[in-house]
Amino acid sequence: MYADTMKGHQPKGRTRDYGTFKKLAAAWPRYFPEEADVGLSESDHKVRLVTDLAEIFSTPEVAEVLRSSVEDDDSDTVCLPMDFQQLQELCVFIKDKLNESPKEVLLCMGLAAHLVLCLSKTNKINIRLYNTGEAIALKNLKAAFIKKLVTVRGTVLKVSTVKPIVLQMKFRCMKCGKEIPRVFSDGKFSPPVSCTIQGCKSRSFIPDRSSAQLMDFQKLRIQELASADNHEGRVPRTVECELTEDLVDCCIPGEIVTVTGIVKVLNNYMDVGGGKSRTSNQGLYYLYLEAVSVRKSKSHAVSDKENQTTGIYHFQPCVKDDFAVKYKEKYGTDVFRRILQSFCPSIYGHELVKAGITLALFGGVQKNSMDQNKVPVRGDIHVIIVGDPGLGKSQLLQAAAAVSPRGIYVCGNTTTRAGLTVAVVKDSMTNDYAFEAGAMVLADRGICCIDEFDKMFAEHQALLEAMEQQCVSVAKAGLVASLSARTSVLAAANPIGGHYDRAKTVNENLKMSAALFSRFDLVFILLDQPDESLDKRVSDHIIALHTNDLDNFRPNKRIRTVSQFDGDLGLGVSGNSVASRLRLHPEKDKGFTPLAAQLLRKYISYSREHVFPRMSKAAAAILKDFYLKLRNRSTSADGTPITARQLESLVRLAEARARVDLRDEVTEEDAQKSKCLLTSCNVSCGASPSQGAAKGQRPHQAMVVADQAQTGRSRT
Repeated sequence: MYADTMKGHQPKGRTRDYGTFKKLAAAWPRYFPEEADVGLSESDHKVRLVTDLAEIFSTPEVAEVLRSSVEDDDSDTVCLPMDFQQLQELCVFIKDKLNESPKEVLLCMGLAAHLVLCLSKTNKINIRLYNTGEAIALKNLKAAFIKKLVTVRGTVLKVSTVKPIVLQMKFRCMKCGKEIPRVFSDGKFSPPVSCTIQGCKSRSFIPDRSSAQLMDFQKLRIQELASADNHEGRVPRTVECELTEDLVDCCIPGEIVTVTGIVKVLNNYMDVGGGKSRTSNQGLYYLYLEAVSVRKSKSHAVSDKENQTTGIYHFQPCVKDDFAVKYKEKYGTDVFRRILQSFCPSIYGHELVKAGITLALFGGVQKNSMDQNKVPVRGDIHVIIVGDPGLGKSQLLQAAAAVSPRGIYVCGNTTTRAGLTVAVVKDSMTNDYAFEAGAMVLADRGICCIDEFDKMFAEHQALLEAMEQQCVSVAKAGLVASLSARTSVLAAANPIGGHYDRAKTVNENLKMSAALFSRFDLVFILLDQPDESLDKRVSDHIIALHTNDLDNFRPNKRIRTVSQFDGDLGLGVSGNSVASRLRLHPEKDKGFTPLAAQLLRKYISYSREHVFPRMSKAAAAILKDFYLKLRNRSTSADGTPITARQLESLVRLAEARARVDLRDEVTEEDAQKSKCLLTSCNVSCGASPSQGAAKGQRPHQAMVVADQAQTGRSRT
């Protein structure tokens, strides 16, 4: 790289060539219009900085890189992306200069590149500086950073429409006809106060709109990313960013972006409304970012260098010494059980539910997303947990949102339809309508946890498109658009009446439409039933949690037991023994320590970013045969129809199971385990077959299936 050959380079002397200085003077008004009428001098600090940078940029290696990096779109402005870390190796003094006056230094850098690339004097180079170092948290973005170059990372909440803004314009005096040019800094429109001609002093001017120089302008609002140091009850911080020229329309609501910009303040933001409120708020300033560069983050994983600032990982390339690869090599086929036991260890049991949530966190593989001629097939797994109160459903959802690289947790009884999908808000400054992302859009490429799902009947219809088509289409206030919502939905609901009625189907207990219910890949039913042995272990676990008794709180104290019903459910797979196999052995797993949430999040991010398993023919045959058996049962009375969605669910579960083991191919074992989990969740978790009901079935139907599994014949 050219940075290696020029490392620590310092300019030996200034360029005093008359031709170069003439070119600099010709291009100077394009970069510093306020000084267009001021004579240039080589003693000026900005001129010296431009000549120093031009000498460095004019070396053959650097000049070649600059020419290849220029992004020219046939407009008056040219975009030049520049890596700050490499620039710092070339110019050891640039960091201090940027700390002193970033706006001025960036303009000097653009002018120096302008001279080296020999552009026309009508062109202007915009330096897009990126990779400036650690991003600061929005909570630390205060008055101390004003006029400083900073980098922040967050989720795009709102994007305004693109509008032209005036940079400079001439005004003609109505008395003497003199034309007075005016430059509007920071977009503040300020006409001349009086005529500058001696003896005129007129205060009446006509703007010459034909002389106006315009540029594209757009505002966006970003919200801080959820991290471990966020305290409940604190409103998430937001900051406004102003985008200009080539930066406009670079992102949409719901995307995670890294913005490098200059912190500025504006005192007229609060001056709205007039009257007393206008005069009383003159001392208040509005802090915003003037964006220098905007880079979208495709992945949301945490890296070791950035976790102190944002708590969200910016993904690194696939390397053999990565934590996920090392962890998989160490534990082999036992990785899934260890990850499952590391998920929400404060909740005792519920191994099947935790297995389903774990697979939802890893997710399947989205297909045909870029092919316009094919229908995209979602890879996200949707899970719903239905059960009696007090069984830990909310804690499981909160834990899933915490360990997910991008997780959103909302409560159904306090969520509106617009807050769940997308809202249209009016900008107080421009009076334009703009989209503001809701929970499903903010959780794009992540997981959206919805608690109290049964309390939001009116919002159920808004989820139909988002859960299957993975997008949210909206037509409000003259705006028609479709926003991405590629997220897994993890819902928890209480039955109607407070407790699960075993004489009713799941639909009847929830009063949920069949269209929405069929979109869930896994449905778990948690029943609170007396069990002396289980109650004793749960009580010991809770007491140990409250008394800090780490010995009794260890996961290996959860004794592996075999349920009374251990049949194969008539479909060739075992029943509650699935949960027993997922538990830790009191002797073999004596030294087990749960994986830290930060490391678990890193493992999930690595898998989602780098592992895209393909279905093998043997695994596809197993899933096909299992689906045909399910179809044979679909004619039973009151049973939910078995459609192709169940087959797609099996494929997604098998792909997620392969992702856990970091495999590039779905094996027969993955197919067996996915159909085993899908069948096991059809019987109430922790209940005997005589009490549980399959998905969409009444209790007597589950009993028939159990009898067929144990005796080979139906109960008459």
